[in-house]
Amino acid sequence: MSADPAVGTQVVQTDVVVVGGGGGGLPTALFSRWLGNDVVLLEKAPELGGTAKKAAFWYWVPNNAPMRQQGLVEDYQDFLRYVARLYQPTRYDATSPTAGLDAWEEQMVRAIFESASPATELLAEHKALVYRHCPDVPDYWSQIPEDKAPYGRVLVPADARESMSDGGQVAVRDLSAAAQRDGVDVRTGHRAQRLVLDGPRVVGVEATTAAGETVRVLARKGVVFATGGFTHDDELRRNHLGVPAYRGCAAATNEGDFVRISGGVGAQLGNMNYAWMCPVPLERSGRPDLVGMFSVAGDSMLFVDRHGRRVVNEKRPYNELAQTFFGWDGATGTYPNLVLVSIWDQRAQENSASDEYGRLIVPPGADDTHVIKADTLEELGRRVDERLTANAAKTGGFALADDFAANLPRTVERFNAFARAGVDEDFHRGETPIELVFNGLVKEEPGRTNPTMWPISATGPYYAALVTGGTLDTKGGPRTDPDGRILDDQGRPVPGLYGVGNCVASASGRAYWAGGATLGPIIAFAYRAANALSADDA
Repeated sequence: MSADPAVGTQVVQTDVVVVGGGGGGLPTALFSRWLGNDVVLLEKAPELGGTAKKAAFWYWVPNNAPMRQQGLVEDYQDFLRYVARLYQPTRYDATSPTAGLDAWEEQMVRAIFESASPATELLAEHKALVYRHCPDVPDYWSQIPEDKAPYGRVLVPADARESMSDGGQVAVRDLSAAAQRDGVDVRTGHRAQRLVLDGPRVVGVEATTAAGETVRVLARKGVVFATGGFTHDDELRRNHLGVPAYRGCAAATNEGDFVRISGGVGAQLGNMNYAWMCPVPLERSGRPDLVGMFSVAGDSMLFVDRHGRRVVNEKRPYNELAQTFFGWDGATGTYPNLVLVSIWDQRAQENSASDEYGRLIVPPGADDTHVIKADTLEELGRRVDERLTANAAKTGGFALADDFAANLPRTVERFNAFARAGVDEDFHRGETPIELVFNGLVKEEPGRTNPTMWPISATGPYYAALVTGGTLDTKGGPRTDPDGRILDDQGRPVPGLYGVGNCVASASGRAYWAGGATLGPIIAFAYRAANALSADDA
């Protein structure tokens, strides 16, 4: 949009406009401000934080300062091979200088490696995001040979609780306070609607306030979008993800605004078919207070399918666990595992209840409307089927199979044998380091070899919940160069337009490398975009 503003439109001038006040927008605004720019930050929601406020805010920083201080200096080629091995496994080539990645992909990975640590240190230096190092937290794929630095890349906000579950609230608090302290002009309740152009150059945005007023914010140097993905836009999810992922725990304002806004300048889209995934309680999907299941708690607990059979390692990292729900059966024309049933006993209820990390087993007084209770496994099955019937409109009529009641006791018996032996012969539960980190609270048992498993009780009461696959947030959108410049359909930067975070094409492809592999790279690209646009000549 390049026409003069309509009568009554408020016009504001600044150096840099940042759209979005979450885990990407707040660092971008601060980095820009510390470079001497006047910065206006527009946030659609009534408050800052976005999805980051609901997250644990682990951030994954390769070759970070504490690692180097401990003598754990990473080699870039080692890092590249780990990243590429999971990015697109069918293209991985350990003998290639780029490990099988194309030029754009390798440049983006190099940008993460080179900039995540300097960005992190700058935030800490300005006391905007002071961290503590987590040397004992492994990557999600620490067991594969390509991961030469399997421990030590994770940082969390210094004031986060010991469990690290409240890091997002701490991070948003501190980043917001720094923005206020350092003079970022923060305007909440402002939804960016369109770009303002001067010829081919983006020179600002027009936003609508919660009161329906129009504000035009003009930027002398550039506009950065950090508005999150399209988790809460059903049409975009259906058209691009290719799997029946439900609305997850992204902020309710993550509606794919930038995908549509950037179309007006011919932005090139990328990585639209992937998302950061996690299991979610079926009955809570789409709720604004939903937190995805980062951790599946309980040892006397299992997941079963509609036939009452185990089909997955329940302790698998959340992004990989979520893929179980999306398998297509070409013979029946169904997603047979669209909904799995989590089942646990009174022991797990008493010893594993927690309100952290989106866990299903919650303490007394917490919202337990997703929980189904019964005195026997047979009665539990009937109540699960009733609950599925009540949710049929969400699932296309998904129901338990006729053999569920007969199979479930046999499944429990087989699981219990594995639990007593400490070895899950079917799905290898508890055999990777990250599964132990995400095990959650369990009762200590002397001498046992597998803390993720314990036999399910022969007597009730029993508990269950319906679980499906959802998005933490999507990770596709306009492609950028390594400095955050939006690329058009011919691969050329759109002058004055930048993007950071889940609203742009992620350099991760399909992979979820580790805890914080969302936020660490986002902070790196926020740093790079702020530096690039600060030097941009209008």
